[in-house]
Amino acid sequence: MAGPTIVVVEDENSLRSDMVEYLTGCGFHVIGARDGAELDRLLQSHNASIVVLDVNLPDEDGFKIAARLRDGHGAGIIMVTARSSTVDRVVGLEIGADAYLVKPVELRELEAQVKSLLRRLSERAAESVAQATGTTVPADAVHDGMDEARWSLDPTEWSLTNPSGIRISLTSMEMKLTSLLAAQARKPATRDQISQALYNRRWNPEDRSIDTVVGRLRHKVEGAIGGPAPLKSVHGVGYVFSAPIRVMGAAQG
Repeated sequence: MAGPTIVVVEDENSLRSDMVEYLTGCGFHVIGARDGAELDRLLQSHNASIVVLDVNLPDEDGFKIAARLRDGHGAGIIMVTARSSTVDRVVGLEIGADAYLVKPVELRELEAQVKSLLRRLSERAAESVAQATGTTVPADAVHDGMDEARWSLDPTEWSLTNPSGIRISLTSMEMKLTSLLAAQARKPATRDQISQALYNRRWNPEDRSIDTVVGRLRHKVEGAIGGPAPLKSVHGVGYVFSAPIRVMGAAQG
């Protein structure tokens, strides 16, 4: 399967096409969107790891869209704009953008920003797991069941590979969740642990966002392997990945 999904939101057709084509050539799964409404539709069926977001859009400006994404999605945000003032940069970063590019966009710089942000998001996922569990997942760790078929989690490629070699691309939230489940070594992760790992906050019983992330990951795994996923619900506790997961070498800064 393809690597991390990137959505490029840009109303200028030629620029959007250039960015999509270039990043696709870099090995990413890239989708273009013309405005915020199209982005919202795409995010209902695609789990974006990064959104490359133009500030000046016809229906809703990029600052407002970035604020919405930061509140509920978890994707990394790279803002792209013709505005070059310090004020606009500060506003974008304060809203929650991870990086800021000024037009005309140098495509090699965009590529570098995407790769750098993917590394940072992977590191954040590992830190969230460490905070939630009080432990870290060492590079090339293999949990119990040495002779048992294992799944492999690769933080550098944002992917989970099943024992048959089927590779599944993960979003930022799915990486955090899978890293936590790997650290638990087939013991249930509580909802509080998952909430801390995903959102850095205590679990609220009225908040269904955890179930949404779990459901998307389970659906993705089941679709890839053509059968039930080893991601199970533990009544009154949380969730467990019932198969051992080998964590590959950690991403380097």
